[in-house]
Amino acid sequence: MNDEKRCQGCGVLLQDENVLQEGYTTNLENDLCQRCFRMKNYGEYQVITKSNDEYVDILKEVGKTKDLVLYITDLLNLEKNIEQIRSIIPNKMILVLNKMDVLPKSVKEEKLKNYLAELNIHFEEIIVISTAKNYNIDYLLKRIKYFQTSKNVYVVGHTNAGKSSLINKLIKNYSENTQELTMSPLPSTTLSTIQIDINDHLTLIDTPGLVETGSILNHVDPKMVKKISVKTEIKPRTYQLKANQSLVIENLVRIDYVEGEKNSFTLFISNDLKVKRLLNIFHNKDLKDKNKITYNMKYDEDLVINGMGFIKIVDKGTIDVYIDKDIDTYTRKSLI
Repeated sequence: MNDEKRCQGCGVLLQDENVLQEGYTTNLENDLCQRCFRMKNYGEYQVITKSNDEYVDILKEVGKTKDLVLYITDLLNLEKNIEQIRSIIPNKMILVLNKMDVLPKSVKEEKLKNYLAELNIHFEEIIVISTAKNYNIDYLLKRIKYFQTSKNVYVVGHTNAGKSSLINKLIKNYSENTQELTMSPLPSTTLSTIQIDINDHLTLIDTPGLVETGSILNHVDPKMVKKISVKTEIKPRTYQLKANQSLVIENLVRIDYVEGEKNSFTLFISNDLKVKRLLNIFHNKDLKDKNKITYNMKYDEDLVINGMGFIKIVDKGTIDVYIDKDIDTYTRKSLI
């Protein structure tokens, strides 16, 4: 057993005694555990389930420091309770809105920042970035230098928000360090804290992502995860629906428009997901066996499907959403 060396991909202690436990490697001289090695080289993924209690304990330890914290969130999948992490960590914090590149180019950065500012949660600054397009990364580094209180800067967020992608981008752009964190579209990739020295003045500390138990990504197979995960700019799909018409997304979710005037439904989801329009909700029973939730939509609200994206609905009306009971959906004021 090795009490010192940690996997450079996910941060767990390396061990060569039990192939079934996390951190297993065939040779303690290796830099990656077998799970990260196979994920990196073969695209395979092995699910590791940890409770959020363990992750919250790590965040509480971060809160005992006075170090700057970067809170990374995915613009397509903003958490319903952004204040959750803020309530655990009182430190100086920059809110980093990641994956600007997947939103349509017509979406303005200032509108997104204003939307988050209206939530009245204190952050030192709100910064919009795209790690994929290298957008605003220079500016982010400049603001990290401005706000940091020590060499250490913690990186926090929910699973799949892009924490590891951002750190890898900072390593590539500004460091001679050759370390690379394991990246995957599946949850629980980073299993423990990982320290990465960017330069003599900055050490980033990656933390495990809080698991969104209600995310659709936790309830579909790996093939569908790849289909749901957005990698390129979304081409919004707009449908004009009358009452008693419906939209079905793959075999995952059905949205029946049960009452209201003719209405506009614009889908901000992966271009790879197939959408079917039903002209009469009574003639088709697809997905009617799933859990039903009824929403009375107000003007300009989004229906959010946790982990998949959102649907902007322009006018008020009543919808029935059929989806697996373990997947979270909710409504909010329109983001776009």
